[in-house]
Amino acid sequence: MKVYLNGALVDASQAKISVFDHGFLYGDGIFEGIRLYHKRLFKLEEHLERLEYSAKAILLELPFTRAEITEAISATCRANSLDDGYIRLIVTRGEGSLGLSPYSCKKQGVVIIADQITLYSEELYAKGLNIVTVPTRRMSRTALSPAIKSLNYLNNILAKIEALQSNSPEALMLNEEGYVSECSGDNVFIVHKGRLVTPPSSDGVLIGVTRQVIMDLARKLDIPTLEAQLTRYDLWNADECFLTGTAAEIIPVVKLDGRCIGNGLPGTITGRLYRSFKEQVATEGLPL
Repeated sequence: MKVYLNGALVDASQAKISVFDHGFLYGDGIFEGIRLYHKRLFKLEEHLERLEYSAKAILLELPFTRAEITEAISATCRANSLDDGYIRLIVTRGEGSLGLSPYSCKKQGVVIIADQITLYSEELYAKGLNIVTVPTRRMSRTALSPAIKSLNYLNNILAKIEALQSNSPEALMLNEEGYVSECSGDNVFIVHKGRLVTPPSSDGVLIGVTRQVIMDLARKLDIPTLEAQLTRYDLWNADECFLTGTAAEIIPVVKLDGRCIGNGLPGTITGRLYRSFKEQVATEGLPL
């Protein structure tokens, strides 16, 4: 396996960064997860735009143009003979001193990993997830904007641990006000009385690329769609629920906190959106 590391493709066993890299020391960096379908990079421009926004928000200058990083991503996929897969693009502040100040970091670090990814089994996609609400709250948007896709994921990791300790594969996270935010790695949608509803960004939600794809597909399918605050009560009494993410794609949720959602089976609208999503990724994207 080949990994792109600071301008060169190297064997995975040689893909190493300095222990003084501030991405390692402090989580000072940003990343994107990108999907490759049928040798096509799906929604690459949207991912790179979000990366640029995250970089600007944390005052991190990107050491490449969009054209340069696009070629680097494509080259990494080709080097690993991938037709379908997952790309992790990481930009760190770079190597510096032990102090917090980023001004000791003279050169940014860039890593691209292109490989396979499996978050959930085929059985779970067919039968749906049984998830739980966890005690760890989503980080307040007044402390750190949820729109920044940073390397600081401890908040999400703690939530994931709490879910796994409850024998659940995923954690529903609330914000500091008690409204539904997102899961540890995915956005949340419900269907209620024919309408598709997802929490707004103001409730601590990462603006997911797949989230936006699903909202666009829903409108094309004439499914009323809106962003609105949701509580656990709303999810318990929804007709359908599903999660979206670059790695997870679309996966149904059939139970939350021991309560069946709808009839306890993946819903009809969820199925329609899943099929439409699969049709879109089969033909859309930037060829390698």
